[in-house]
Amino acid sequence: MIISPKRKFAFVHIPKTGGTSFMRAYEDRAAADDILIGDTPKARRRRHRLDRLKTPGRLWKHSRMSDVGDLVGEDFLVCALVRNPWDRMVSYYYWLRAQSFSHPAVAIAKSQEFKAFLRDPSIQNAERNSAAKSYVRGSDGANRQTVFVRIEFPDDFAPVWEHLGFRLTLPHLNASERAKDWRVYYGPEEIEIVADLAGQDIAQFGYSPE
Repeated sequence: MIISPKRKFAFVHIPKTGGTSFMRAYEDRAAADDILIGDTPKARRRRHRLDRLKTPGRLWKHSRMSDVGDLVGEDFLVCALVRNPWDRMVSYYYWLRAQSFSHPAVAIAKSQEFKAFLRDPSIQNAERNSAAKSYVRGSDGANRQTVFVRIEFPDDFAPVWEHLGFRLTLPHLNASERAKDWRVYYGPEEIEIVADLAGQDIAQFGYSPE
């Protein structure tokens, strides 16, 4: 997550949407008082600054707007990246399989094939509660006006670059070991499972399995 008082800008890092790449690209242009929350190099160096901040929720790389309270003013431009949900689920699955930390989702991914992973009740419950809008909903329950950037459509970044006054070139980081074409992991039933789990994002951003 990025909170820039100087630039009146906030970046909300939705998991498995290319957020780490955005963070790394932005760090080279970060202002001295920017709040950087995550595991990128400059964010780690500034982590001690978070101790003095008072917020209603946890400050970590995937914090939501409801976690940061009034650190993000009403006049900020809020940005979040989104991704084709069918592709994102494959990426999430293979990322989990590569992890070594203890977490139920890691154990599920390592013990099941992708199609069974999609059917696991705890995975489905987590996905139903992870619509993009939920990340930009404040503690008052209201959704913040947000520029959602579909990572497949670079032109979506235009209002972000205009606001910042510069463009960033995003590296491709945290790529998972998987087939490039996500369609090979799906049958008709699995397509429908993700369509149901990610219905809000699909409707909002116009994604399809085609």
